[in-house]
Amino acid sequence: MSRALRILVAAAVLFGGAASLSAAETAQLMRGTAITDADLLRRLDEGDVLTISRLLAPERNADGSLTTDRLFASLPQLKDILPAIDAEFERYIIRRKEAYPTETIGVGEGFDVQLFDRANLTSRDTRFVLAGIVNRMDRGYVSEESCGEIRLIYRLARFDGKPDGGKAATRLPMTFNLVMKARDPRQTDGNGKPIACADIARRWLDNGNWQELIGSPDDAMLDRIETNIQISVAPKSALHDFRSDYLLKVFKYDAALKTFAEAVLENQIDRDRLLADGALRRDFKDWLLAPENLREFDRGTVLIPEKFLAKAAVVPTPAGLDASALQPEFGMMQGEGKGEGNSDPVFTDQDVVGALKQATARGIDMQSVRSVAGFQRRLNDVTCSGCHQTRGIGGFHFPGVDWLADRPSNSTIVPASPHFIGDQPRRRDILAAFATGKRPDFSRGFASRPQTRGSRELAGTEYWDGWGAHCSLQDAGLGTPDKSFTSWNCANGLSCQAAAASRRIGMCFIKTR
Repeated sequence: MSRALRILVAAAVLFGGAASLSAAETAQLMRGTAITDADLLRRLDEGDVLTISRLLAPERNADGSLTTDRLFASLPQLKDILPAIDAEFERYIIRRKEAYPTETIGVGEGFDVQLFDRANLTSRDTRFVLAGIVNRMDRGYVSEESCGEIRLIYRLARFDGKPDGGKAATRLPMTFNLVMKARDPRQTDGNGKPIACADIARRWLDNGNWQELIGSPDDAMLDRIETNIQISVAPKSALHDFRSDYLLKVFKYDAALKTFAEAVLENQIDRDRLLADGALRRDFKDWLLAPENLREFDRGTVLIPEKFLAKAAVVPTPAGLDASALQPEFGMMQGEGKGEGNSDPVFTDQDVVGALKQATARGIDMQSVRSVAGFQRRLNDVTCSGCHQTRGIGGFHFPGVDWLADRPSNSTIVPASPHFIGDQPRRRDILAAFATGKRPDFSRGFASRPQTRGSRELAGTEYWDGWGAHCSLQDAGLGTPDKSFTSWNCANGLSCQAAAASRRIGMCFIKTR
């Protein structure tokens, strides 16, 4: 394969456009862990059953799902969301102008940087449509009491009039996730006892009907709202390559005030604040490298204290295989990035090596983080921004089912990213453990590569060791073997080849010799 062709192939994979499993095979991978049936989602949405407005205001008249102008104006629970998003937009515009003072920025094609039109959030022609329902009981380690989470994922859509009087629907680049606790505290079993996590898991694995799976959500089940907006698109120019930025926000539900309030993003490390505050930087380093926290960090189940976290993240795409959302200007790690801040990083190589040795001496079996490079990769993909950069479709991991389209696109046939789909066997394994009363193994691999527990089901696919899978370059002789990635191999007939500016990670392509 020529270098030029490899670059084209790599670009397709990075954008989620590479050849993949069939729709039926993908649906099979998601069985019991997600609801992606287009007809069912349409009925639940158009029937005003699981719309945002119905869930947050069940007492209102059944007059259809509210358009965005009425949604945010009539539901007091959402009153803080638009002002917070507006504030992030203004901060983003200021930072962008400081970075590229000669660029023009605004809404529309006449600008160098084209912003998301915020008028779509207060329009009578737009509304959020139900695009998928996802079981996240694999996050039961965050709150055992709630048995994990269930996510109702909505996609913003615009409805324009057609000459025949109908409506033409266009999906817009924004998702709105209503995150609920998996366990409804009001539900009881046949003996009047609170329903067990095992019962919930069995219902999902048995593909029960949506009412059994979701119940009748109310305040007791609401947890938070997550928003993801493609904040800007910048075509290739003399200043930079093509770039699209995504804004991530979280709003936690306050049951006492009955409103969703701006909150920190889970594990979204506030890089700028850490690098500017020496004491905070040292506190973070000491906390994360402590053996008990390093173990959870290795497993992917670490919960970083809020004092180290940010309330927003801007995720640039596309990203290379080694790109880190935490190092846009200067590094958190020794030897990364540029600028004065790099002279005093949060972590040095010696810090990491010493912490790994200490963990080993205490009998901690490190599963994923076995080197400085492994630490760096986990430091990135444990964050919201780093995870969204890795094997996503643009800046989304679940663009959702497009049941509005007359002719479905590829993202409709496969409504989720390679990272999302490759993680389904792990999530189902956790459901199975719950269902049988066992303690689940909540650990996860890197975002680039699923754990071995799903290798049999994923073998030969782009998600594991097939064409387009991420792999270790050690076999290609293009880098030194790294203990964190030695198991990242390719299937027979394929070899790990450099596909981007990465020293350690490549992609599985057909052997050229």
